[in-house]
Amino acid sequence: MPDRRLRYSVDEYLKEYETTRPQELVWGYVRDAPSPAPPHQDAVFRFAMAWHDHVEPRSLGRVIISAMDCVLDRARALVVQPDVLFVSEARADIITDRVWGAPDLVLEVLSPKPRIGTLEERLGWFATYGVKECWLYDESVRELEVIRFSQGMVAVRHTFDFQDRIVSRVFPEFDGSCASILTVYRRR
Repeated sequence: MPDRRLRYSVDEYLKEYETTRPQELVWGYVRDAPSPAPPHQDAVFRFAMAWHDHVEPRSLGRVIISAMDCVLDRARALVVQPDVLFVSEARADIITDRVWGAPDLVLEVLSPKPRIGTLEERLGWFATYGVKECWLYDESVRELEVIRFSQGMVAVRHTFDFQDRIVSRVFPEFDGSCASILTVYRRR
């Protein structure tokens, strides 16, 4: 496990032993956290399954579940691990041993205790480095916020209640709600 007090380059960070423990590299410093609680992981799994079931038959790209290093800025040593990420087929070349660049879409499941860093900090990175859209699922209120980014900034924020059909620019044909994702996939 990397020493949190030392500053690492991306290459040094990636030479460390593999771990499934949530950890990120922020401006050269390792941030880590205990593993998430079961309800968090359950939601992550169900959203990943719903995305996969949407993406796979359409050959849209790849859905990857955390812990997966996503190198947003190699020079400035910024590596994040979104809960779930999607990279379109047109940009599949950014996936090699890691994801080297901004995914098209990320999901973050919000927990009572934030895992690593602040939400606004993460949204700022996603906007700056070219993520097109972020889905934020808040377990405590059973709502999903879809945030679209444009020109390095938050462009649109829209909240969907548990039963509302989710509208996404990245997945325009997606036909699901939090209710369908979190209950239908529970019975599989």
